[in-house]
Amino acid sequence: MTGLYLHIPFCHSKCGYCDFYSLTGDDASVAKYVASLRRELEQKAAHWQGPFDSVFFGGGTPSRLSSAQVTQLLDSVRNEYGLIADAEVTLEANPGTVSESSLDGYRAAGINRLSFGVQTFSDPQLKALGRAHSSAQAHAAFRAARRVGFDNLSCDLIFALPNQDGVALERDIETLLKLAPEHLSAYGLTLEEGTPLYQRHQQQALPLPDDEHYAELYLLLDRRLAAAGYRHYEISNYARPGYECRHNRDVWRRRPYLGVGAGAHSFYATNWGERRHIPPDLERYQTCIDKGCDPSQRLEFFDRQAAMSETAYLALRTAEGVICDDFLNRFGTPFDEVFRDAIRQCGEQLHHASGSWHFTPEGWLLYDHLIQPFLL
Repeated sequence: MTGLYLHIPFCHSKCGYCDFYSLTGDDASVAKYVASLRRELEQKAAHWQGPFDSVFFGGGTPSRLSSAQVTQLLDSVRNEYGLIADAEVTLEANPGTVSESSLDGYRAAGINRLSFGVQTFSDPQLKALGRAHSSAQAHAAFRAARRVGFDNLSCDLIFALPNQDGVALERDIETLLKLAPEHLSAYGLTLEEGTPLYQRHQQQALPLPDDEHYAELYLLLDRRLAAAGYRHYEISNYARPGYECRHNRDVWRRRPYLGVGAGAHSFYATNWGERRHIPPDLERYQTCIDKGCDPSQRLEFFDRQAAMSETAYLALRTAEGVICDDFLNRFGTPFDEVFRDAIRQCGEQLHHASGSWHFTPEGWLLYDHLIQPFLL
């Protein structure tokens, strides 16, 4: 099976920490973009085998689309590729841009999983982040989603916020647990160069937790969610059993997925793998589509060594880790033979159990450092 990612680059406003490709656009611009997406789906169908087992509308703010536009896109997907009966179809949504009516429309269109970009339930922190919604709107969005029948909800949470201590994070966790999403993505605040928050931090106007305090907050979140029945199945992701994000799982396992839209990435599983991307340039994208040419460019063509490294890089992000038999079957050489020195350097932070290698939660805190020896 393969997955589909559709990038929707439109946002009502830009958050202070965001460096993703996004832009504002009026209704006419959004409608033109949807038409381009449908043409790209048609063009790619001759070279990509369906059916899809997951579809992910990411952004940007995909809830900028109307339910009618989502219906049009999913109709194109079904007609050109097909969807399996239990396909997971996710739409990322801003709590401030949805209503019970729009959520009902998305569900009727075929969306069966919503991912709400809540980030925090603290109104002062939301304002500091430049978010365009309030805590009350986040609560209302969750309640409305449940009323119209959604039984698979995800929530994005940001921790290690300016001046955030354990008590403040506990408040966010308690609020979150009362809403009881099936899935949670939790990210430490990262300041990307060029963003407004980065500039404020450089001016020493934005105090952030140091590494020790960051670790305390991360492990607090880990303990509290585990006690509430969530499985920490990837560095930044938690889920109740059976609700792991199917699209992300495919990415981490180097399974093929097609990305359409300006800024999207694709992974082709031919040979040792090929990654392609569509440059984040809306004008270029629509010009390519209008001319009937492929807007994507090759980002990386993997040889065996690079494929082994990326397998380690992605799989060690997950609780499942590197499955030894799968690695041996794929590459013909045992994982612990290829990466003997890297394993030794990880020490007690990397465990071998039940036929797989995986990091401890403390190891995940040091992931960026510990993964370096695996990059051949």
